[in-house]
Amino acid sequence: MHHSQLAPLPTDLPFRIVSRTIGQGAYACIKKACPIREENPVFAVKFIHKEYAARHGRISPRQLQMEVTVHKHIGDHNNIISFFHTGEDDTWRWIAMELAEGGDLFDKIEADEGVGEDIAHVYFSQLISAVSYMHSRGVGHRDIKPENILLSDDGNLKIADFGLATVFEYNGKTKLCTTLCGSPPYIAPEVISCSNKGQAKGKGYRADLADIWSCGVVLFVLLAGNTPWDSPTENSYEFSEYVEKNARTTDELWKKLPPASLSLLRGMLKIDTNSRFLMEDVRRHPWFTRPNKYLSSDGRLRDPINLATSMFESLHIDFTQDPLAGSRSGTQSSSQMDIDSANDLEARLSSTQPEMPAGDMLMEWDARSNFAANGMSSTQPMAMSSTQSFLMADRLEDEPSMSQFSQNPSVPLSRTQKAQKFRDIVPSRPMTRFFSTWALKLLVPLICEALHRLGVPVPSIPNVSAEDSSVAIRVAAKDQRMCVLQGKIVVEYVSEGLFEVEFLKVKGDPLEWRRFFKKVAIFCQDAIYRPDS
Repeated sequence: MHHSQLAPLPTDLPFRIVSRTIGQGAYACIKKACPIREENPVFAVKFIHKEYAARHGRISPRQLQMEVTVHKHIGDHNNIISFFHTGEDDTWRWIAMELAEGGDLFDKIEADEGVGEDIAHVYFSQLISAVSYMHSRGVGHRDIKPENILLSDDGNLKIADFGLATVFEYNGKTKLCTTLCGSPPYIAPEVISCSNKGQAKGKGYRADLADIWSCGVVLFVLLAGNTPWDSPTENSYEFSEYVEKNARTTDELWKKLPPASLSLLRGMLKIDTNSRFLMEDVRRHPWFTRPNKYLSSDGRLRDPINLATSMFESLHIDFTQDPLAGSRSGTQSSSQMDIDSANDLEARLSSTQPEMPAGDMLMEWDARSNFAANGMSSTQPMAMSSTQSFLMADRLEDEPSMSQFSQNPSVPLSRTQKAQKFRDIVPSRPMTRFFSTWALKLLVPLICEALHRLGVPVPSIPNVSAEDSSVAIRVAAKDQRMCVLQGKIVVEYVSEGLFEVEFLKVKGDPLEWRRFFKKVAIFCQDAIYRPDS
């Protein structure tokens, strides 16, 4: 959405807009801003087009006000995006909040592999700290998932997006929720069965216990790089086995988890809410209280450079993998009935949980690369002389995304020596990009063919002329969990016969987006420029 097509943004704002759109959705856009007469601090502002929100997202002005009220009520916490201010005119509602400079946490985690136990423990500890604080304020988030877990520029976790948050406790009184909301892989089973769209017809569920379940699934994903099931329903083979075997599942993913974490996960993922772990149970579990070299006594990162290096070097693309093979082992493939049921749950969810404007993805997702485009012909040759190759390798030496295509990914020495912050090692920009010396008219059809082989619809292959320097291919698909995945692939000339192919997510699970990127990259491997090949 280009806001200029709807209406100009408000002009009498109490701040200056200092960037183009850094996140967008069907009826909202996010931009960076700063005080009118100062350069700092830089913060994020979400502009919501009220008429479009009501018409396309079924979000009423009262719901927008509720998001603001709840976010403001939560107050400040190190691991929660801070609320700053809000305002509105006849057309727009704007919300100013803290900018998460580090981008998506789960964009930096390898799909199907996860992170090491220590790093998983760091981010789980920070997640629990944030959610515990919210609960102490009587607020349930109700949409805890990777898409809403961001990082500060120093690598600390930040929870975002309070569009579905609710006050479940006020003046000592607790209320049950009846709204069906969340994301199928992360939603608690009672949210489905006890909501006013469930079979039990609205007997209600506890928002705090639903959050604990979602936190358990996030911990599983940190450790395994995948969710334990598609959705907590009988239509998911993995979940059905989990229930049937009393959490002693035969799924290979569970067998790879650290043994000490299993009893914590099983406690948080208890079907019976009466016996599910409470926050105090989580906090005193031996795996939670284990010592961690990366975690300081105040809950912040102690050694961000080494932690970032470890995370960065775990991002790797194996070109020998089959992109069409299932990512899980030892499980049954989905039947059409499973897919229909997943679609049904997604449809039921979307009726109460509208398409949100890319969550609060407050990172520069559509920033261009640091290379300057100086005009070109799209018929650049594929072959390079040894001198050109040397110059290209030198130019890309500091490009973080190149590392994932190496046999042994590593942080360039030039970056390690200068690094002072987490984001000096792990960039805020997503790593879902590659470079190519193929001509645009050859590269675009190759990418479209890869999408076709993956079953991702491509309306038509864009026409490429000799004058073009960039092409954008829109992506709208369902991931392997049958959840919405939206974004675009931008192919852009950067310099000297080199193109950057950037995968920009607009909506969906960042881990699923990375999985999608890896599959396309494997299909396009002949076109990917690799200095060490």
